[in-house]
Amino acid sequence: MNSTAKTRRKVVPAENGDSADKQDQLLLSVAICNGEDLGPFVRKAFASGKPETLLHSLRSFARSKESEIEDVCRAHYQDFIMAVDDLRSLLSDVDSLKTALSNSNSQLQSVAVPLLTSLDSFVEARNKCRNITLAIESLRTCTNLVELCSRTNSHLSKNNFYMALKCVEEIERGLLSKTPSSTLRRMLEKQIPEIRAHIERKVSKEFGDWLVEIRTVSRNLGQLAIGQASAARQREEELRMKQRQAEEQSRLSLRDCVYALEEEDDDGLDGDPRVGDFGFDLMPLYRAHHIHQTLGLEDRFRQYYFDNRKLQLTSDFQVSSMTPFLESHQTFFAQIAGFFIVEDRVLRTGGGLISKMEVENLWDTAVNKMCSVLEDQFSRMQTANHLLLIKDYVSLLGVTLRRYGYTTEALLDVLSKHRDKYHELLLSDCRKQITEALAADKLEQMYLKKEYEYSMNVLSFQLQTSNIMPAFPYVVPFSSMVPDCCRIVRSFIEDSVSFLSYGGQLEFYDVVKRYLDRLLAEVLDGALLKIINTSVNGVTQAMQMAANMAVFERACDFFFRHAAQLSGVPLRMTERSRKQFPLTKARDAAEEMLSGLLKQKVDGFLTLIENVNWMADDTQQGGNEYVNEVLIFLETLVSTAQQILPVQVLKRVLQDVLSHISGVIVGTLNGETVKRFNVNAIMGLDVDVRLLESFAESQSSVLNDAESNQLKAALIESRQLVNLLLSNHPENFLNPVIRERSYNALDYRKVVAISEKLRDPSDRLFGSFGTRGAKQNTKKKSLDTLIKRLKDVN
Repeated sequence: MNSTAKTRRKVVPAENGDSADKQDQLLLSVAICNGEDLGPFVRKAFASGKPETLLHSLRSFARSKESEIEDVCRAHYQDFIMAVDDLRSLLSDVDSLKTALSNSNSQLQSVAVPLLTSLDSFVEARNKCRNITLAIESLRTCTNLVELCSRTNSHLSKNNFYMALKCVEEIERGLLSKTPSSTLRRMLEKQIPEIRAHIERKVSKEFGDWLVEIRTVSRNLGQLAIGQASAARQREEELRMKQRQAEEQSRLSLRDCVYALEEEDDDGLDGDPRVGDFGFDLMPLYRAHHIHQTLGLEDRFRQYYFDNRKLQLTSDFQVSSMTPFLESHQTFFAQIAGFFIVEDRVLRTGGGLISKMEVENLWDTAVNKMCSVLEDQFSRMQTANHLLLIKDYVSLLGVTLRRYGYTTEALLDVLSKHRDKYHELLLSDCRKQITEALAADKLEQMYLKKEYEYSMNVLSFQLQTSNIMPAFPYVVPFSSMVPDCCRIVRSFIEDSVSFLSYGGQLEFYDVVKRYLDRLLAEVLDGALLKIINTSVNGVTQAMQMAANMAVFERACDFFFRHAAQLSGVPLRMTERSRKQFPLTKARDAAEEMLSGLLKQKVDGFLTLIENVNWMADDTQQGGNEYVNEVLIFLETLVSTAQQILPVQVLKRVLQDVLSHISGVIVGTLNGETVKRFNVNAIMGLDVDVRLLESFAESQSSVLNDAESNQLKAALIESRQLVNLLLSNHPENFLNPVIRERSYNALDYRKVVAISEKLRDPSDRLFGSFGTRGAKQNTKKKSLDTLIKRLKDVN
């Protein structure tokens, strides 16, 4: 040991190296005991180039452990020996147990073999039963599946698409996942989408066919619906006509009215008056909608339906330029009406296929387009009847669609906007017709042979003066222009009322009356005035024209009553608002024409006044020649005129003629042809005036007393002049009171001129009043005073 210690002390680096190796060995031992990774130690050994050292350390560690194992084994050897002895004794027990177990196993095997055989048979039988049950279930599933497939095919062959889809849905929901056959399942998974696609194609084709068919159906439907509205309007018109007849009978105090129960005809309206039995089929549409709902494509179908119907409506708006609108307007509006009747039915029964807002949008589009078309077409039309026909149909369209809840005010506004144009065209047409009617009239009384002619030309315009039916043949006091013009005016009233009625304006009588006033005052009055001024020749024609004007006055009353009745206005209101006779100018011109022609005739007889002896020695007791001729003419005139002229017209004409005769007498005395005259001549004129006054009084059989006095008053100027010249106190003319009472028709200038001509051949003024000079001087003085005072005033 000492040598070893000496050796260690000599080599110090070696000791240091051994210490390092021991330290590494210690660390390695610790790592191995802890079960750590030895990789770092291996890498370090190889990195330092000393793997032998690592191996030496590992071997040293192993030797140290072996020694420990030996120590442990040496320490527990006795226990191990005892354990081995126990194991040997145990082994003998185990052998005996093994023998016992073997014997028991042999016995068990001998007993259990039959039981196991039976158990194997049972297990096998149970497995077969399970397989059979599974097979049965699979067959049942396949059977149900095949049955559903068969039913699906059957429904498809019968186009019962909804049931086919329900079968397919049941296959998908309950059987497809349970199908044991993968081949069948793959086939169904492939065919089911194809079936749905096939059903969608078929339904879409049926829906497309329905879209094509519904256009024709819509047109017929619109025509039928508008026809029903027209029939209803006609019934209303007939009812109003009966009401007007009843009012007229009541107005005429006719008590023997006949009452009857009337049954209204059924127009085919079935329950709902808006729908009616129009016979259009929406089943293809509802079917397509239902199928698309089942397919889960409802929104797409709704949009498809709306787009297609909108395209159809747009195509319905097209107005053909090859066909006149007058010929195509009924088809145009009927198509649109039918379209919206169908849409109303779809809206109410389609289950949300189209919304109310969408229908209203379509209707607004249609209204705008119809208004545009009407504006364009109305602006081109130059015939009133064409506007009326289209207006009537448009108003019927409005009535029809208002039943379905559509607003038509915009259409009615377009009609009202063209009201003035229509009436201007109507006035123009009536002007032509009236001109032709007046030109065709020969101004001869009409000769009526039959009662229907009397009814058509007299009663229909209430021109009769008596309710007693005359004997036929019958000569009416007017010419053909009267009933012809009455027919034209009545047609104007009816056309005007027809245009204004059913146009949204409830009270339109004032409008009708305004246009009627224009027709009478501008058109008819102007045409009559032109005929009077250009075509009336002779007294006979002038008398006939004056008679016609009197009849026209009664006809005008009928025109306004007729307009009021058609407008639904009580007759008493029209009587209150009635103005003066609208044909005043023509009436005055006719009477003036007749009076002028009569004055010309009378002037021919009054030329005989030149034969009067103005310085006669005696008074002409029987009247002068001119007045006798005039009286013969007037009496002949009256006897003829009574058959034609109304009393008032005859009075006015005679009054004008007598006033003219009176003026001629006064004018003759005031004229240059008479240089002087005496009292005898004045007394002769007094006889003439008395004869004329007697003629006026003799008309009391025709005129009443007041009218006879008015006729007599036409001679007032000549009468007052004769009275003044025959007066004993002519200066009384200067008294304002006496002058106003007895000489108010005299012009003082004429009185001066005529009074200066009053002379006597022996220069004795007023010699005929007596033979005493004092009296003559008084009269002469009075007359001179009158002349002097009037000259001073002048």
